[in-house]
Amino acid sequence: MDLDLATVRAFVFVAEERHFGHAAAALGLSQQALSKRVARLESTLGVRLLDRDHQGVRLTEDGARFLPGAQDTLEANDRAVAALLDEQRPVRVDVWGHLYAPLRSLAGLATAPGAPPLEPGHGRDLPAVAAALAHGDIDAGFGRVHPPLPPGLTHRLIRLEPVDVLLGADHPLAAAPELRPDQLRDSVLHTPAALVRLDFLARFAERFGIAEHRTTPNLGLAPMLSALAADPRGFVLLPADVETPEVRGVRAIPLVDPTPLYAWSLIWRSRPTSPQVDALLAVLVRTAGERRWLEYDPARDWLPAAG
Repeated sequence: MDLDLATVRAFVFVAEERHFGHAAAALGLSQQALSKRVARLESTLGVRLLDRDHQGVRLTEDGARFLPGAQDTLEANDRAVAALLDEQRPVRVDVWGHLYAPLRSLAGLATAPGAPPLEPGHGRDLPAVAAALAHGDIDAGFGRVHPPLPPGLTHRLIRLEPVDVLLGADHPLAAAPELRPDQLRDSVLHTPAALVRLDFLARFAERFGIAEHRTTPNLGLAPMLSALAADPRGFVLLPADVETPEVRGVRAIPLVDPTPLYAWSLIWRSRPTSPQVDALLAVLVRTAGERRWLEYDPARDWLPAAG
């Protein structure tokens, strides 16, 4: 019996997600088209693989027996295609959160042992990068990952980076050698977009009682810091290793008790797997260990909880 791999893939995605809507989104199909593919596979096999009711989707006994082999079939197909097509192609990696310079963490990997060639690009935000991944336009993304994560994607934490506060010279706290986050409670957080779109900054503001914030047009770091220099109550948060432009009257101060940590992750499609993405992930994990990127002490650091 020769099976249509498109129908097998449709079944596997629904079986793994337990949700037709989520599986359809991951495959870039309408729910109607996805249902037709699953029905065509069931007709070919002569058995019912899935049951749907008001509680969702569940595997039948036949579906549960068929799933492991179906997954193996897809993985073998995807590996064969990847070996043929992707051997020389660079890994397409979109980064987001460009004010925080995500390419810093990827820089230097080109010459690392085992590193695949990279083709970096820029995504607007996590939802845009997730959509590009789902449609196969890119191979991976690198930036801050936060829930809800779209179906069909997975991620791995790569780096935890301490965050500094930047203040203008006229800010009352500008002369301090270090600051606690709660000392910024009466200050104004400058953000490069609406706070609701900036998960880390929104969680920081909620956790440490920052009631006021101001959106500064995202024209780059230098214009943002120039606007900050003119605001005696304003502040900006930046990862400590970001190279900041020289803007007169702006200084960076470490945050302590606790030190906020910004989390960088690699994100990619769960299926099909890619040998090149696997190679990139291996190099990133090795680099994280060598450079101690994942050090975290809950008694000293603040890391926003998932969810």
